[in-house]
Amino acid sequence: MTDTVIVLFSRDLRVHDHPALAAACEHARHVVPLFVADPSVPGGDRRGFLAECLADLRESLRERGGELIVRRGDPIAETMRLARETGARAVHVSMDVSTLARRRQRRLAEECERARTAFHMFPGLTIVPPDALRPSGGGDHYRVFTPYWRAWARQLRREVLKAPGVVRVPDGVWAGRPPEPGRASHELFRGGETVGRRRMRQWLKHCVDDYADGHDDMAGNRTSRLSPYLRFGCVSPLELEALAREVGGVGEGEGGGAEEFVRQLCWRDFFYQVTRAFPRINRDDYRPRGHEWRDDDHAAQAWKEGMTGVPIVDAGMRQLLSEGWMHNRARMIVGSFLVRRLGVDWRVGADHFFDLLLDGDVANNYGNWQWVAGTGNDTRPNRPVNHIRQAKRYDPEGEYVRRHVPELGTVPTRMIHEPWRLPSGVPGYPAPLVAMD
Repeated sequence: MTDTVIVLFSRDLRVHDHPALAAACEHARHVVPLFVADPSVPGGDRRGFLAECLADLRESLRERGGELIVRRGDPIAETMRLARETGARAVHVSMDVSTLARRRQRRLAEECERARTAFHMFPGLTIVPPDALRPSGGGDHYRVFTPYWRAWARQLRREVLKAPGVVRVPDGVWAGRPPEPGRASHELFRGGETVGRRRMRQWLKHCVDDYADGHDDMAGNRTSRLSPYLRFGCVSPLELEALAREVGGVGEGEGGGAEEFVRQLCWRDFFYQVTRAFPRINRDDYRPRGHEWRDDDHAAQAWKEGMTGVPIVDAGMRQLLSEGWMHNRARMIVGSFLVRRLGVDWRVGADHFFDLLLDGDVANNYGNWQWVAGTGNDTRPNRPVNHIRQAKRYDPEGEYVRRHVPELGTVPTRMIHEPWRLPSGVPGYPAPLVAMD
């Protein structure tokens, strides 16, 4: 049995179904749960949410006799410093796929080898590990979703792990101060595993059956809103899938809403395995197709502020500004408007989303943006999107628009989605940037 193991937390801020933590608690006398706040990585609007996640994780560890050790600086240097202080002989981490994460993992592995300290990576960020599936025809990853979905659905799952009963931290280790929140978390989302698990259980119990019919209802609150908790690892995606299958009867015939929800979880895994194979997904076209983008700062700024003059687009962008979240259908509409109507580079929009979304991560944010832009995994890169038809179909009464664009609150339903039919001189509302059909 190893005497002391460090578990370096990053985007896995939970105690339930945490393979790296569970293995450390099972095989070591002492465990040092560590989070390193890296000042070189901007937190943006996520800092408040992260601070709440860390406070909740610390409390969960304390309930088990442990502690969350917090340090500030370079994660590799701080981890190795703490390993020397505690005499730790192993470091455990959860595997991640972004360029930054893989660079850190590589550096940490090298430093551990130099110090003769064992280094182990564990699953947990996804349901199926990003390196587990290969196309039968060759290649290092699936480029198209449907065959990946079939292979993913057949793949055996690891066991969902219980939270450790006891976490024994060595005596004399200074706990450290948690990061300052900077600004308060958004009202609609409080960070932490406790809140995330409560939301998960309630949504699966009361709402998942309606997911297939309701997840595109832009005015209704019919999606899970679990994505921020998945992004920070407050909720285990594997446990979420297992519970959804159990509640919805997926695999026992028609799964209904639960099956559609599980399919969305598969999309998340899909983009992680794409990003593992193509780590520059946030900068380079996955499939270059010779796009020529317009350099239009005025149009891009109007889009960011929700002042394009197209109500459904402005509603989505203002929801992002106020909530740090956006309805999934709105994400598709506003993204398509930026790249296909305004002709602005997808990276402008993707970077803006990444800065503001509580659930913004490299794989899913940039993977989805490349899909919308026609440079990614979509097999129909030039598929048309009629933004007005989308608005009328998924916000038929205009409730979503009125909620987020209050200056249009009194506009009749028959014209709420049609910029050219809006009453002239709506106070504070601009004329449309481009003609809409």
